[in-house]
Amino acid sequence: MDIASIIGLVSGTVFLVVSILLNADFDMQTVSSIINLPSIMITFGGTIAATFIAFPIAKIIVGFKTFGRIFKPPKADPIDAIAKIIRLANMARKEGILALEEAVQAMEDNFLEKGIMLVVDGTDPELVRNILETEMSYVEGRHADVQGVWGYIAIAGPAWGMIGTLVGLINMLKKLDDPSSLGPSMAVALVTTFYGVVLANLLFTPLAKKLAAQSADECLRKEMVLEGILSIQDGENPRIIREKLNAFLPHTQVSAQKQKEKEESARRDE
Repeated sequence: MDIASIIGLVSGTVFLVVSILLNADFDMQTVSSIINLPSIMITFGGTIAATFIAFPIAKIIVGFKTFGRIFKPPKADPIDAIAKIIRLANMARKEGILALEEAVQAMEDNFLEKGIMLVVDGTDPELVRNILETEMSYVEGRHADVQGVWGYIAIAGPAWGMIGTLVGLINMLKKLDDPSSLGPSMAVALVTTFYGVVLANLLFTPLAKKLAAQSADECLRKEMVLEGILSIQDGENPRIIREKLNAFLPHTQVSAQKQKEKEESARRDE
């Protein structure tokens, strides 16, 4: 569970609601004027309609399915990946490359499994790199498509909010002969822009950024796994492989992992 996303969404909503209540002096009639059905229809309906025009329906469906990732991101733990690779490297040195076929299948890592199976089959190292890099490239492209859907929604939302405001202003200008109606009409006209801006900046733009960060983490993990696979194929010492893969991680994360390993080793010695 991504605690940061939950904290951000909840706190943003609370701050927004409380500020509206304070600004309206807790006048619920004033607060209720923010909820306007025509404005909701224009902003949400127009944004969704424009999205269906901009993207094929298959990409939209895939994009909408990723909404849950803002709260539950896919696992891309580089420390865990390094541990798996080191276990395979030790096994390869003791039992040979062919012993890796069964071991990698139990690790439930499709990318790692594909690379190791290519190595077990005696594939040329350069070809192994080309195959895995091609898969990485297509994965990154699919992620970019998903980010594009949410990024477009973040742009279209405020635009459709502005369209709703223009519609409201047109209706307001029709009632210039009634000064008492100008204030309420102007408030309703601005509500659509409010909807679009809030949703774009509180939800859709952060969602696109979160997905981009998750994609970067996954691609970094795959690059690290690729280097580990090629190092195993080359017969490198597991300690050298670990140091090579640690170069992909921040220094603080490497230090924390080493400290954790020392503590675990000390407990085993006791």
